[in-house]
Amino acid sequence: MNWNTLDFDWNYARALLAAAEEGSFSAAARALGVAQPTIGRQIAALEEELQVTLFERVGRGWVLTPVGVELLEHVRVMAKAASHMRLVAEGRSISLEGLVRVTASEMISAYLLPPIVQRVRQEYPGIEIELVATNELRDLSRHEADIAIRNAVPTDPELVGRKLKVSKGWLYASDEYLAKLGEPITPEKLSDATFIAFERDDRLRDMLNAMGLKLTSRNFPLVSANHLVQWQMARDGMGICVNMEEVGERTPGMRRVLSSMPPVEVPLWLISRQEVATSRRVRVVYDALANGLLGVKG
Repeated sequence: MNWNTLDFDWNYARALLAAAEEGSFSAAARALGVAQPTIGRQIAALEEELQVTLFERVGRGWVLTPVGVELLEHVRVMAKAASHMRLVAEGRSISLEGLVRVTASEMISAYLLPPIVQRVRQEYPGIEIELVATNELRDLSRHEADIAIRNAVPTDPELVGRKLKVSKGWLYASDEYLAKLGEPITPEKLSDATFIAFERDDRLRDMLNAMGLKLTSRNFPLVSANHLVQWQMARDGMGICVNMEEVGERTPGMRRVLSSMPPVEVPLWLISRQEVATSRRVRVVYDALANGLLGVKG
């Protein structure tokens, strides 16, 4: 910020705005409760400070010069900001407008965020929200998103993060599939089950075997990196997959498999750029996401 460019008197700019919008110096003086010569002196002082001509006489009146017209738009922005500052100081609400991009995993975006977004839109209809549903990390520092929901603490010094909670993941399958597998479900019986993997590697198998199962690569004939596709296959009775309890416990027809197994613990972080503290639009969405996700239980 170049502070040397901010040394002119706001009253001068206010006189310019009033004269332009009221139509004359005399009308501006009445609107501002000052004498007409005061308006003329303030505008002349602004012209001298900026080294431009803002008004020119046409007939018996004054009209804005092209430079005056251009500067007037900036003065209107200043007036609006000053008005908003006063409203905030008085504890009154401001109509917020603009786009906020939120990136999260496919499951969180599809199952957990819609009701939170709906509440934000009801309270602040001027805020637009774009949900970037992806399991890939988006670069917040490059403004690919304003807010991210991730499973790891941010390492970029330009980012700020808040750890909301530790989410738990469990094995889930449809009632139909578990009936086909045969009740009761035991670790031994799962050796004949079909599992849906994220990638064509052994990471999920190794993790489940470390929890007490005895699985081989033949137990993982279905693979999809898309969590929504995985979940739909499991709902269709095609096999068993891992999902967060906030989704699994709320989905009709789906049941946790082997509750005696330890859960997969995944931390849930809410991350944004440093501007979250200064952009009220982003802050409103950030706080709504934090409160909403903390209130979602399995």
